[in-house]
Amino acid sequence: MIDYVSGKLVLKKPTEAVIDVGGIGYKVLIPTSTFERLPEIGKPAQLLTHHHVREDAMTLFGFISEEERTVFNLMLAVSGVGPKLALAALSALRPSEIRQRVIEGDAAMLTRIPGVGRKTAERLIIELRDRFESTDIDASSSSTGLPAGGEAGSSTFRADAMGALEALGLSRSAAEKAVLTVLRKNPEIRNAEEIIRLALRA
Repeated sequence: MIDYVSGKLVLKKPTEAVIDVGGIGYKVLIPTSTFERLPEIGKPAQLLTHHHVREDAMTLFGFISEEERTVFNLMLAVSGVGPKLALAALSALRPSEIRQRVIEGDAAMLTRIPGVGRKTAERLIIELRDRFESTDIDASSSSTGLPAGGEAGSSTFRADAMGALEALGLSRSAAEKAVLTVLRKNPEIRNAEEIIRLALRA
């Protein structure tokens, strides 16, 4: 198993990053919360990983915090939940929020996650409530202490948010409308992660 990757960040998008480790580029799929905390391209970066193996593919998923990886792994244990849906959940809600919604049985909020219908939401609650109750996820902990950086002042935050929403299943027109609606109501926002979270909750 690959527990983490550490090297030079050579590419980052809202849903993926590439880290050069000794001349080998590791493509890592990430939630948008991790994207917002990545350093600038060319800087050292380190991500905790989940190595997902199937008959037809091997994929690395990366996380800036242990809380994100813990929730991702717990969600994968639920029948009918795959990596794409688990990433969408972490892009829509913070790890502590997912835990809280499941424990409270808030199926309505869970169905706002792209790809989660009523039955899947109820399955998440039934299969994860006990596990989450026995799992400590600190709401104030958003980093493992790994190298991180933000893009709060970036002029590309709108495009980043739209790209991520499209990758999560929205059409281009729906993504554009969602981003514009969020920014109209919250003109002070200057980062893609918060736009995405608010758009997915609308």
